[in-house]
Amino acid sequence: MPISGMTGFGRAEGASGAWSWSAEARSVNGRNLETRFRGPPGFEGLERAAREGAQARFQRGQLTVGVQAKRAEGAVIVRINTGQLERYLALGAPLVAAGKVTPPAWDGLLALRGVVEADDAGLDPEAQAELEAAIGASVAAALDGLLAARREEGAALLPVLTGQVDRMAALTAQARELAAGQPAAIKARFEARLKELAGEAATEERIVQEAAALAVKADVREELDRLGGHVEAARGLIGADAAVGRRLDFLTQEFMREANTLCSKSASGALTAVGLDLKAVIEQFREQVQNVE
Repeated sequence: MPISGMTGFGRAEGASGAWSWSAEARSVNGRNLETRFRGPPGFEGLERAAREGAQARFQRGQLTVGVQAKRAEGAVIVRINTGQLERYLALGAPLVAAGKVTPPAWDGLLALRGVVEADDAGLDPEAQAELEAAIGASVAAALDGLLAARREEGAALLPVLTGQVDRMAALTAQARELAAGQPAAIKARFEARLKELAGEAATEERIVQEAAALAVKADVREELDRLGGHVEAARGLIGADAAVGRRLDFLTQEFMREANTLCSKSASGALTAVGLDLKAVIEQFREQVQNVE
């Protein structure tokens, strides 16, 4: 599978009998996989389905899965508890007969506790399980939509990352060319400085020895070799059939370590400028890698 991003959104809707629902799944960047679930009461099994579905599809990111479900108003069963109503009437009859209270009105009677009953569940365990399974299928569809959106983001990131790696490779090659001239530049600079301080007494052998010592300290071949290796490693990871965001993040740190050392060892303004350009590209690469799963 190509590289995948970590932000996206998926939605699915469904209906069964008197019930209708919608499921949404969204995600943002995260170092690990974290899944939060919000759903209607009475459907606790959906949370497990959401978490297992997320673990099967993703490795990183902060996910939020939400489900909203409602039952059609006409499907709610409303009935009058005649037994409770008759008990209220029987209790009040002596008071009405004695003229202590007026005969009750229907609106008052219906407002008494227990007279009107509404059954908004009406699902036996088997029907409840079937409904939960149907909603769970919509949760899975929403997660599939999120997966597709994250892959689209990854497809958009791919040319950006590839271009940045190519730029790092070009700057590394440029730095290698400039670094090849460092020993001669160091020798010429040291010779001029030594003659300035010691006059003509400075021998060629002394100049070569001192310049060689400085050149060893300014040798950046190892750093350039490691940068070249990191470039190849980055290209391999970008093309890998796996989630590589965490490994790319670590590789970026190694890129920056070598670029910092390159700048600190530089003996010329031109090489320092290339090193600074390289650090800028690495930082841009690091920002984009934060979006890779």
